[in-house]
Amino acid sequence: MRINSVDAVRGLTVAAMLLVNDAGDWSHIYPWLEHAHWHGCTPADFIFPVFMLIVGVSIQLAMGRQLDLGAPTRPLAQAVLARGARIVLLGVALNVVSMFAMDAHFRLLGVLQRTGICFAAAGLIAIYLPGARAQWAVLAAILLGYWALLCGSVEPNANLADRIDTALLGRLSYQFNAATGLAHEPEGILSTLPSLGTVILGMRAGDLLRKDRIPALAAAGVMAMLLGGLWSLALPLNKQLWTSSFVLWTGGFGMLAIAIAYWLIDVRDWPPLGRAMGVNAIAAYAGAWLAACALSASGVMGPLYEKVFRAPLAPAFGAEFASMAFAATFTAVFWLAMAYAYKRGWRVTI
Repeated sequence: MRINSVDAVRGLTVAAMLLVNDAGDWSHIYPWLEHAHWHGCTPADFIFPVFMLIVGVSIQLAMGRQLDLGAPTRPLAQAVLARGARIVLLGVALNVVSMFAMDAHFRLLGVLQRTGICFAAAGLIAIYLPGARAQWAVLAAILLGYWALLCGSVEPNANLADRIDTALLGRLSYQFNAATGLAHEPEGILSTLPSLGTVILGMRAGDLLRKDRIPALAAAGVMAMLLGGLWSLALPLNKQLWTSSFVLWTGGFGMLAIAIAYWLIDVRDWPPLGRAMGVNAIAAYAGAWLAACALSASGVMGPLYEKVFRAPLAPAFGAEFASMAFAATFTAVFWLAMAYAYKRGWRVTI
């Protein structure tokens, strides 16, 4: 079951990812295009959680009807695990490309790895715990349990998530300090647990969509944001730790966004802006990653940015504008490429 508004929101989310991930000059970025340094939640911090929420929505839309009709669970489970593994391996492969193209250290985890792990785990929950009460109970256990695990500290390197990543990932983390031996991985091992909570929240949102309960979906989104905001007084919003309050705050926003998009696109018949990017979301993300690596490895990136963006734009509009203009142009190229693929009926599945 496909819903135009879900594809549209997914596509806009991926476009926002490219805009944030592909600045022309990382020393000059508008604050709203940067992630919070630690505690807090900037506009950029909503992007990945909304994408993960839509993963859950898509699981429910794809498998809900099959489960209602009594489809055998074993083949479904095998398919879910296989797809999750493919997404994880694609993420690892992209990190290998970065290691050679950009002379970077190898990072084991990342956005696609987290997506694949959570897709597989949430898919199994959808198959073997399909009831709403059971899924709400699992979500509550994850959020409260993770809060308890972080009670010792939520500060950098002192929190349990960082300590686990230091012990198990070490040099394979996103950041590793050779002098202290401390590591930090924003898509780390323990913090993947509350990310699964975001996906489960998306599954519940998907169930409301299937039942055409759009006012209830919007109300649930508002309620989740209120709970997340209140919870943040005790447990700060933090994307890098993916705190429980962050799950509800960003997940509630995503639910509200999907409800509004459904009303505008599927009810009022507005054009599904972003749908072309949404149906090939992972292809767009991976393609942009490879393109960025190619620009860097070829030596084209520096002269291209200097001559086409920084030199003509920075004096008049500022260095931040020039940096954003590059990111916007880069994103537009992939937007047009995905629009062409959509028009031709091409769809890349993982």
